[in-house]
Amino acid sequence: MSIFSVADLRVTFGATEVVGGVSFAVEPGKTLAIVGESGSGKSVSLLGATGLLPPTASVSGSVRHKGDEILGLAAGDLRRRRGADIGFIFQDPLSNLHPLKTIGQQIAEAITAHRRVGRRELRERVLDLLADVGIADPASRVNDHPRQFSGGMRQRVMIAAAIALNPGLIIADEPTTALDVTVQASILDLLKRIQQAHGTAMIFVSHDLAVVSDIADDVLVMRAGHVVEQAPAELIYRGPRQAYTKALLGAARLGGLVTRAARPSLPAAPNLLSVSAVSRSFAGRARKGGPLIRPVLQDISFTVRENEIVGLVGESGSGKSTIGRLIAGLDQPDEGSLSIRDLVYSRPGPGGLAIDSKLRSDIQVIFQDPYASLNPRRRIRSILAEPLIIGTQFDAAKIRRRVEELVRDVELPEDVLDRFPAQLSGGQRQRVAIARAIALEPSLIVADEPVSALDVTTQAKIIGLLRTIRRQRNLSLLFISHDLGVVSELCDRVIVLEKGVIVEAGDTARVFGSPQHPYTRRLIDAIPGKALQPNPVPERIAAHG
Repeated sequence: MSIFSVADLRVTFGATEVVGGVSFAVEPGKTLAIVGESGSGKSVSLLGATGLLPPTASVSGSVRHKGDEILGLAAGDLRRRRGADIGFIFQDPLSNLHPLKTIGQQIAEAITAHRRVGRRELRERVLDLLADVGIADPASRVNDHPRQFSGGMRQRVMIAAAIALNPGLIIADEPTTALDVTVQASILDLLKRIQQAHGTAMIFVSHDLAVVSDIADDVLVMRAGHVVEQAPAELIYRGPRQAYTKALLGAARLGGLVTRAARPSLPAAPNLLSVSAVSRSFAGRARKGGPLIRPVLQDISFTVRENEIVGLVGESGSGKSTIGRLIAGLDQPDEGSLSIRDLVYSRPGPGGLAIDSKLRSDIQVIFQDPYASLNPRRRIRSILAEPLIIGTQFDAAKIRRRVEELVRDVELPEDVLDRFPAQLSGGQRQRVAIARAIALEPSLIVADEPVSALDVTTQAKIIGLLRTIRRQRNLSLLFISHDLGVVSELCDRVIVLEKGVIVEAGDTARVFGSPQHPYTRRLIDAIPGKALQPNPVPERIAAHG
């Protein structure tokens, strides 16, 4: 008997139907994966089925949990089921964790909202949960705030809160999107262990069929609010019937890396960016409340040449984003220096940061989260005009023309200029972020996980856009990512970072095709979807212009 079933679910906003006639069921101990591109109706279907949509939404059909009809259930009754019997893992930890509460308090709240638990027992349960989801030394981190955690670690905290009461059903909405491949693999293993231990049912929402292949028993494919195809996972992967399913499979990078074919060697370009013997530490809190210095980067040195894309890969917490912040002048090193075109602009100590308006324009950033990096109260026209107003002497007419050029450059229609960020898809928002980054004609862009929150088909489009912009504008990129598949497609060289130390670096094809360090091999081995390949260790070679 199914623990959760949906029949003919329909969701409308006003006169617009966004989900039409969706039906599915999941049994205890089984995983149903719901896959599709952004905007396909995956999340809206589940939010509607569990009473989490705003009052402006109209939901009809039938939703049964443990045999009980819950669609239209009183709000209090629904709240008692959610959290205790139905656990949720949402995609975006930045907007789902309270910034002013410790992570321990937030996990504890997920327990105490439904049960009475003694203080000592509660603390032990919270520490156990943090250990289960892979937080090292949980006793020293339980009183930290979300801002002190990397994006991947924040997602682990959300997972800990969702599984705190061992619910019979877990709804996981893109739970591994922001995680590196090794953490992703460990989280999938954790969810499998929970299923085996407790007979937990799971609905796993994802855009990535490679990830889904490692956990799903059944797969439901959605597009534009409707079910395209639904079958046991083996049938979906071995014999998809619909063209859309085949397209998703083609974009999923199932278990392999795309590395560049050998090309004629070109004269080495001059160095644009030089990072020299950089180290960085942060103050933390020791177990007994005393000071603790945590080293994040240790003796980091590398270069980025002109018109080159360099990939920086590593697990969450390895120091990737810290390097990006140092390069962008948003932080200073404890040791070492950073220079652009041999001009040192950042070194330790007071007055060590020497960034004038020219250099600030020359180094731009594309942040990871397009939801958080754009001002929600400003229209896109205003967002793109702001750097031009601050960084140029253009008059109003020239700024207006330049803004219109920017949206064309990133392949957006001009009508987005009069919209707010909330009115755009995730891929459109990230294109706006790219347009903002290139507005001042920079020489170097630090791209910090710019495609991690996007579905695989949108990722492919953004990768193509970045490649085109690099060629047209002769700029360089430091591409920070946990996704080795994306790095292999885009980057000329790759740097592998483990716990703040560079363990391997070199040409992308060489590093991924013949890794020398055990850590690099471990990252490659953790890529999802290998079971779907005829050869367990495939190597696809593709040339990019």
